[in-house]
Amino acid sequence: MTEPLLYLHLPPGSPLPDIARLSPYRAVVIIEAQVRADWQWKVSDWLVASGCLYMMAWGPDCTTWDDSVDIANLEAFDYGDIPDDRHVFTTWHNDESLGDVFDFCKRHARHPVVELPRVVLVHIAWQSDEAGMLQAYAEA
Repeated sequence: MTEPLLYLHLPPGSPLPDIARLSPYRAVVIIEAQVRADWQWKVSDWLVASGCLYMMAWGPDCTTWDDSVDIANLEAFDYGDIPDDRHVFTTWHNDESLGDVFDFCKRHARHPVVELPRVVLVHIAWQSDEAGMLQAYAEA
């Protein structure tokens, strides 16, 4: 069975679309362009608010994305207890190929409480590569 998969191209600094209808979902954040810190925080808040419950970051400085999404999840609950069904799991993959991250997403990225039937590939880059990313995900 194939999981629902969506490609979303986000040029740095671009407006963020409403994707709450996809909740709950897993996201692979593919970073291929530098972004301003304030926009990264907006994207992190947006991921949490829109129902991302498992975020995998890949690309330059991906460890900062892991941290910013973790903090966004804490801030969403005023640094108090996060309910199990709203806890966002995060990983970073700075020493792996993108194919390895896609494979990890397919085989290992599971939430212990909530089924995550959808995957969103969030491609942060100046140029879109929907066909290439979807093909790479399919082949992983």
